[in-house]
Amino acid sequence: MALTTTAPRIDTVRLRGLFPGIAVSVLVAVTAQFLAEHYGAPAMLMALLLGLALNFLAEPGTRTVTGVEFSAKTVLRIGVALLGARISVQMLADLGGRMILLVIAGVVVTILFALLAARLFGRGWRLALLTGGSVAICGASAAMAIAAVLPRTDKSERNLAFTVLSVTVLSTVAMVVYPPLSKALDFTPLESAVFLGGTIHDVAQVVGAGFSISPEVGETATLVKLIRVSMLAPVVLIFSLVIRAGGLADAAPDARRPPLLPVFVMGFLALAILNSAGLIPGGIAVLAESLSRWALLVAIAAVGIKTSLARMVDVGGSAVALIVAETLVLASFILIGVHMLS
Repeated sequence: MALTTTAPRIDTVRLRGLFPGIAVSVLVAVTAQFLAEHYGAPAMLMALLLGLALNFLAEPGTRTVTGVEFSAKTVLRIGVALLGARISVQMLADLGGRMILLVIAGVVVTILFALLAARLFGRGWRLALLTGGSVAICGASAAMAIAAVLPRTDKSERNLAFTVLSVTVLSTVAMVVYPPLSKALDFTPLESAVFLGGTIHDVAQVVGAGFSISPEVGETATLVKLIRVSMLAPVVLIFSLVIRAGGLADAAPDARRPPLLPVFVMGFLALAILNSAGLIPGGIAVLAESLSRWALLVAIAAVGIKTSLARMVDVGGSAVALIVAETLVLASFILIGVHMLS
């Protein structure tokens, strides 16, 4: 009897400890969404900036620390896993083999360039994988997923917050600049869609850029973007395998060994397989997409709360140059590829 009464009490105590931090993260996410809907600002960017202003809530000894940590890690993994419900094999068939190969090649080239450029800029491989993967795949969502498998150091949270902030700002700039550029280059609707979906970092900005040209471009650009999102699971898995095989997890004294196949990646793949098989009803897929978006918004709010703005400034100009260079390389590669295929 003692065992049956003690376990629920322990769970209750843990939930009470998590609640303040989770509540704060959710409140920041809701506020960010309100600002996004009423003032047109990117929700992810607003969540991060609002979170940064509340960094004092992550100081040791405050009641919110445990819940904020939970939101930044566990809620993040849930959000990434639910992204799988949007992916299907049919998406790939609809676009055509050449365009799919171009999009996949853009992801690979961007990540390889990030590793090379990081050395030239004097940055470490962790920041290279984090920024390169986020630029190549799906912005803030990819950054948070990749950060979850990288060995932890005292700079992990700072680098993640910097990456999310940078890719969100760059994605917003691209949303404004790329549509006029595609018109100036006299792209067809398909070419415009591949260019926008293959280069802009975040899904929301791809949608905004595509539909600013036409509904046809908007729908196809979103499809292209989701193909990039589908690269998230294999890329994260490859990163995890390489880190393990190379013994890179032990490069820092306080680093922790990442799992071989993270549970959230398995969840992502499982949902993608189920969706490809037509086993996820349309309503459930829409619900999973909404839950994923909210979970990621709550997670990035928590990341902001955990991150000191003063420490973010310490990242340095070379990190900014690195992520801008990655963005330009991806855009140039897709532009050249679209031109050659046309």
